[in-house]
Amino acid sequence: MSWILTAADLPDLARGATLLGTGGGGDPYIGKMLVEQVLGDRGITILDPDEIADDLFVIPTAQMGAPTVMVEKIPAGTEPTLSLRTLEEHLGRKADATMPIECGGINSMIPLVVAAETGLPVVDADGMGRAFPELSMETFAVYGVHGSPLALAGERGERVIIDTGDDDKQMEWLARAITIRLGGVGHIAEYAMTGAQVKATAIPRTLSMALALGRAIREAREAKRSPFDAIAEALSSTLYSHMRELFVGKVTDVERRTTEGFAKGRAIISALDAASDDTLEIRFQNENLIALRNGESVAIVPDLICVVDSESAEPITTEGLRYGQRVRVLGISTPAMMRTPEALAAFGPTAFGMTEPFVPVEGRA
Repeated sequence: MSWILTAADLPDLARGATLLGTGGGGDPYIGKMLVEQVLGDRGITILDPDEIADDLFVIPTAQMGAPTVMVEKIPAGTEPTLSLRTLEEHLGRKADATMPIECGGINSMIPLVVAAETGLPVVDADGMGRAFPELSMETFAVYGVHGSPLALAGERGERVIIDTGDDDKQMEWLARAITIRLGGVGHIAEYAMTGAQVKATAIPRTLSMALALGRAIREAREAKRSPFDAIAEALSSTLYSHMRELFVGKVTDVERRTTEGFAKGRAIISALDAASDDTLEIRFQNENLIALRNGESVAIVPDLICVVDSESAEPITTEGLRYGQRVRVLGISTPAMMRTPEALAAFGPTAFGMTEPFVPVEGRA
């Protein structure tokens, strides 16, 4: 069923989307503030994907770039709608709705900025079900919708159209290069599609799920209950039905660099018991990709690896990791459509140059 999102929902939505973003997808505080700035006391219509017309014309919108840059280079706020209007102009057709391309602190919010400015509704779905670092890593692309033509907008009104036909990797490569030239952050409109294609290629109701997760965490804290139990309960009836605790400890080392338009690095988390030499290493490229406990893989992309505060369950992004933080690391299963051979070829371990095989988080000892 379609529903109305208001400003009061934004803190919970940002929290839940950041959890699903697996460390990436942009800063939640910035994303929330961008929407609040334009929304006021109005509401945004969120469309259930099962209920949209097959001929509805949907243009997803997003921010791209390295999360480390986004923290320091705050958007002007005009870029997302400019990218949408640029693609509409290029295609000669107006959008009936917009939609996220991924879950994340900013990228679940960018379509809401566009909606608040234009009056468009937002489809409750996306193309990653989490966050991934590259534009080609979409269920849209896996199941037959291509990202090109893409419109990219900069903070000073720069506009670029990239058209690489069916080559989504080339689209990503060119858009990444332009984003770097714009200072490391750009805003995009891409993967224009019909309502029928949304139903066939998108992961449904991820905005609803993010909101439910964020609300469950907050309400559990207010009631002095375990927020981790609340997360597991909220996930149990969704496409992400399995959650397990991978590690509890203290961040003892973070190596992070911004290169090639991405934030790449690793974090080491050590056991709180001084007598234990157990460690968990997380490697990331914008998002957490693999968790290794004492050198052995315990979770790997596309399953979600989520770092949260050990007491409050507040999600921590890769750019927010700091020495001394007490954290829990959660492994969450992804939907079945993200585990097919075609999907794993696009955003499984081999897509990131890893030799470890994909083993579902719920299937591990």
